[in-house]
Amino acid sequence: MATNQLLEIRKYGQSIWMDNLSRDIIQSGELKDLVENKGITGITSNPAIFEKAIAGNAIYDADIEAGIRAGLSTEKIYESLAFTDIRNACDILRPVYDATHGLDGYVSIEVPPTIAHDTEATIREARRYYQEIGRENLMIKIPGTKAGLPAFEQVIADGINVNVTLLFSVDSYVNTAWSYIRGLEKGVAEGKDINKLASVASFFLSRIDSNIDSKIDAKLKKGVDDIAVEAKLKAVKGKVAIANAKIAYQEYKKIKNSDRWQALAAKGANVQRLLWASTSTKDPSYSDVMYVDELIGPETVNTLPPATIEACADHCHVADRVETNVEEAYKLLESLKDPDIDIDLNQVMDELLVDGIEKFVKPFQSMMASLENKVKQLSPV
Repeated sequence: MATNQLLEIRKYGQSIWMDNLSRDIIQSGELKDLVENKGITGITSNPAIFEKAIAGNAIYDADIEAGIRAGLSTEKIYESLAFTDIRNACDILRPVYDATHGLDGYVSIEVPPTIAHDTEATIREARRYYQEIGRENLMIKIPGTKAGLPAFEQVIADGINVNVTLLFSVDSYVNTAWSYIRGLEKGVAEGKDINKLASVASFFLSRIDSNIDSKIDAKLKKGVDDIAVEAKLKAVKGKVAIANAKIAYQEYKKIKNSDRWQALAAKGANVQRLLWASTSTKDPSYSDVMYVDELIGPETVNTLPPATIEACADHCHVADRVETNVEEAYKLLESLKDPDIDIDLNQVMDELLVDGIEKFVKPFQSMMASLENKVKQLSPV
């Protein structure tokens, strides 16, 4: 029998979560099998995943009709569908949560992306989601926007597990890590027990390379006279996201060694792990597992869509690589400032955050519209 490389990755201190959830995989037993036999120890979801799961899927019709009979609004019907799936997934993953003493076994659900820039609404919805879903191994996803981080800090102080999403720049990760520390410190000051709290910082990968590669391709298409300049440009393609992530991991280590973190660790606080997200390779000329292979290492999580899970189980090359070629990573990011390359990484990261929120808002609105149509179809005349 072939070795499942996902199980090998676990030996290096990295957890593999799945970036997918639907009622089909819950009811068919597929999710249970992935958890019990294939090495999956957590689930992440987002509005795009729920749109794909719910839109045009008859498996939800009976619950939609029940919501109609109960006089629920379309938004409340959506929540009843999503919350049921999340609760059931939490229950399937509960044995992992118990066996790992709360390290793994989490299921993430995002607050509505339409409130990404509203701190108070994010706090309110995070508290409500956590209370209504009612599972210890639930993580609330909060975007790492300027408004999201103070919300995250407060929600951590409240004792709620959080997955901070849409982190692209190293600075955005560092700000998130310190927000986590402040939230824990606030909790301690209020006499709360912090040793069961968990958080991950979802650091996005492939979207960075897609953005930068398109800029390089545009420069190459215009035409480059000097072969050395052409070589410089080509050397950057497909390399920035992994370099960026390796530098973020170095910042993680610095923060973990800080006096403020050590004081919290002494009180039983759990580290906020870096979670590698957006890990499906967009360019077919790249390895389909490059965002897994290059970032295996301790105290990290990688969340993979189903196709990448299958690919990785089959042919990931497993080794501890998150701290290899770190010096080259710093040099690579510095090289973007070279006048021959001239790519403003901060601008790229800002673009990606705006685009990332839009990529969650659009499917959320689309799903609500298709659900509204289904409610009309299923409603008695």
